[in-house]
Amino acid sequence: MAVVHPHPRNSSDAQHFLREASEKPTSDKSFNVAAHGLRGVASLMVFFAHLLGGTAEHIYASNSAYVAAIGPFWNFGTFGVCLFFAISGFVILPSALHYSPREFAARRFLRVYPLFFVLSVLYVALNAATNLYPDTNNFTAIVAGLTFLNLFTHTEQLTPNAWSLTFEVWFYVFTGAFVFLAIHRPSKLGIAVLSLLAAFFIARYPIALYFVAGGLIRLAFDRYEWVRVGHHRLAESAALATCVLLSARGHYDYHWSDFQNAEVPVLVAATALYFCLAVSRNSLTALVLGNRLLRYFGTVSYSLYLVHPYTYFLTRSIFSHAHLFTANVVVSMGAFVVVASAITWILTHFANRTLELWPYEFVYRQKIYRSTSQPNAVRSWLGLGTKRFAWPRG
Repeated sequence: MAVVHPHPRNSSDAQHFLREASEKPTSDKSFNVAAHGLRGVASLMVFFAHLLGGTAEHIYASNSAYVAAIGPFWNFGTFGVCLFFAISGFVILPSALHYSPREFAARRFLRVYPLFFVLSVLYVALNAATNLYPDTNNFTAIVAGLTFLNLFTHTEQLTPNAWSLTFEVWFYVFTGAFVFLAIHRPSKLGIAVLSLLAAFFIARYPIALYFVAGGLIRLAFDRYEWVRVGHHRLAESAALATCVLLSARGHYDYHWSDFQNAEVPVLVAATALYFCLAVSRNSLTALVLGNRLLRYFGTVSYSLYLVHPYTYFLTRSIFSHAHLFTANVVVSMGAFVVVASAITWILTHFANRTLELWPYEFVYRQKIYRSTSQPNAVRSWLGLGTKRFAWPRG
């Protein structure tokens, strides 16, 4: 799940750096526009995929033309989750290096759990009343879901979309543990055991390769100038086109059996290449995603990702009961997308301000997405100097 890192020159140097880094604020110049904007793009991909794919499955399943037409869009939209994983690999490693293990865990908890918990409780209450999903309407599934142990109990996550959050949390665990054993309590044996566990995890869940790719890109970003400042727009465009084409061609569960299809490993490699080129300062992605609207969607991406299954289901139920899904698919779906988007935006904005941002900002008295000037944790750890950079704290 995470990269095995070399030991710092000595643990006291690492401790001194961590203390120094924790005392200094970040600079706007190094806020990674592409990584932040791609959060928003990924959440919108998943949102529209569910609008189209959900209606194809539950409303217009008998309309073969519609089902066939939306197939590539559904496939491409769900690929947004893989993009989320690569982004997490890129932004979480510096956070793990910057904070003490306890503070890293606490900040991660306040960052993701309040919104997740509220929506999970909502799911449990609705499912208890309706029993729509009987497999998760039991004590074991509920406890496993709330504690992110569902991968080991072989039960489903509670709130829709939260299956990916379980992977995120275990990525945090592996990354925090690697940093702890490499810097705070250096242990070759501990690193070896943890590396073995990480290898087993990836062997069981190959989708975790996207986290690994993001982490490796983070290391390259902080070591090589051409990654940070590069101007490789032709290669970036080609890699992006490859990602779009291959992800639209099929829906993958990322079992190893999927990798027998040569397109799957090529898609993973193309995603890594595209993201590596996209995060550079002069990338085409940074240019396109640097506007205020997409920055906003990057900021609310986590709330949008978890909130929209509920607003989608609510809007779909309203349209179904009002018989607004007619034979005129274009008109019906146009109205459905507009109404679902409006409801989703209102509730996403509310959830973002109250359940996502407020708990973290109340405890730490600082913005989640902000820029300050602090030493580059990865570069310092690699012994590459202390050029300054910033990352979104998310």
